[in-house]
Amino acid sequence: MRILYSFNKEGFEADYWTREIAGASTDSYEFIPFNHGEYLNPLLYVRAQLLDNLYYQQHPALFQMYEDFERRLRELGADAVIVDTCPPYHPDFLRRITCYKALRIADGPISAYDRDFAYLHAYDQILYHSPAYSRDMSMPEKLRYCGAPGIDFWPLALFDVMFDPHETEETILTHPRDIEVIFIGALHVSKMEILAKIKKALGRRLRMHGVANFKKNVYYNLKYGFPGWVRPVRFEDYVPLYQRSLIGINVHNRGKFTVGNYRLFDLPGNGVMQISDGGEWLQDFFEEGKEIVGYDDADDLIDKVRYYLDHDEERQRIALNGYRRVMKDHRFKQRMRQVAEIIQGGMSRTGGNPV
Repeated sequence: MRILYSFNKEGFEADYWTREIAGASTDSYEFIPFNHGEYLNPLLYVRAQLLDNLYYQQHPALFQMYEDFERRLRELGADAVIVDTCPPYHPDFLRRITCYKALRIADGPISAYDRDFAYLHAYDQILYHSPAYSRDMSMPEKLRYCGAPGIDFWPLALFDVMFDPHETEETILTHPRDIEVIFIGALHVSKMEILAKIKKALGRRLRMHGVANFKKNVYYNLKYGFPGWVRPVRFEDYVPLYQRSLIGINVHNRGKFTVGNYRLFDLPGNGVMQISDGGEWLQDFFEEGKEIVGYDDADDLIDKVRYYLDHDEERQRIALNGYRRVMKDHRFKQRMRQVAEIIQGGMSRTGGNPV
């Protein structure tokens, strides 16, 4: 079976997504990467209405993308396509695509009404990365409520480039780790309050890096009383920093309702003990208390960070269990084999007939 994987990345990320998607191919499944981010700025279609505007205007770059996409599908004789990360394909265009179509939604409620729910009818199968959604219902419940066709849980995963594959259970915790606590991630406005509180409590014990420009840093420090400047870090530097860290904290945009980001797998994949929000949803990824530690709010997180810094054997036990679980269940190649089986199952349910 041949599956075209359409995604949107640039630079270093684009390189390893392309390489690892193709590298996940087996004798039974061939994965072909197609970076739709190369054609036009995704901010031009980050919301469904913006994409509809571009489609109505017959935007040259958009239509060139569509032409190349269709030609690639024909040349490959693709059986299915997965569309991931800011979908650029207008539903009216997708009507003429005859292969099986799967949409991967990976930002949960943050982008659901902008660019997920509006496209559900144009796909044969919806792959959701986290079962969390809101206080009222889970993501699978919401998708069914919206009339989605087939739906399947397909989490994110640990890319090979985001850890050192030469490490083993015997060596992963032997590195000198001079960073006590680390957070690497985007400085979203919704995360600022909790990050500021944690930084003020832990001071230099917490090292923070992230996607944060000058303007956002100024806002962050003025609003929250100068907790500190958040400096960017290259993707290439994530692994060396994680290998130096004892504890990694994970903060999602809407707390437990958006649990399931890449950091959830990157931290344990590098032998970092993880403390994450996620509530009852953590159990869908790791065993809480054994492979990961959950927290409820900033005060709870601060208390747990201090506890595990003072109880090194417990920290190491959880870090090693988390590493074992990621290596067993959450690596990217494993995830790609899973999605091929999921798509085959979806095709069987529909008789292989796309919408």
